Amino acid sequence: MVPRKVLCLPALLVAGLVVSAAFAQPGNIDGWDDLLINNDHSERFDTTGNWASSEEKTVTLTPRPGESGWQRYDAYLWSKEKFRDFEIQFEYKVAKGGNSGFYFRVGDRKSPVAKGIEVQIYDSHPKGPDGKLNDHDSGGIIPGVPPKKNASKPASEWNQFHITSQDNKLTVKLNGEVVNELDLTKAPFASRPAEGHIGFQDHGLPLSLRNIKIREL
Repeated sequence: MVPRKVLCLPALLVAGLVVSAAFAQPGNIDGWDDLLINNDHSERFDTTGNWASSEEKTVTLTPRPGESGWQRYDAYLWSKEKFRDFEIQFEYKVAKGGNSGFYFRVGDRKSPVAKGIEVQIYDSHPKGPDGKLNDHDSGGIIPGVPPKKNASKPASEWNQFHITSQDNKLTVKLNGEVVNELDLTKAPFASRPAEGHIGFQDHGLPLSLRNIKIREL
């Protein structure tokens, strides 16, 4: 029995080291891939916009003088990789009147509206007296699908999205509440690519993002 234990011990140590090494891979914990590894967005994203990384896994958009509107597609924060089925979590913060969006299945980064799908990011709190929501409220899907409820927090507070796109089913959670569920095989989304880049819109308005993590399904 003693020789057997002596022989098994190194094998167990090696196995333990292999497992530890797998979990120690930078940015990858339990399958979640940190897209702001080393607090640097430039490792995983491309952009000509004025996005700046900082501590605590945060990236902030501060528009340059004269930058306005949303049709400056190269200024968006685009992933270098493409994704198909995935789950993503991130937090966002907008100023009063803030406007942005999370894009996915973008086949052409120069034409994300026609060749992709957008989950709206917006200063939606509070709504007006009628409380009517549209696809431009946070959690809305552009084009044409408003969120089921207004779960957004006031401007200047952090909000959290948890978005899952798997087997052509899209589920959007905002601050822990399901605000949208969608069958992506239906028009107009069926014409979008099955996989593509993900990205965040530069609308010429301040925006902060943090804790951007994704895992492929």
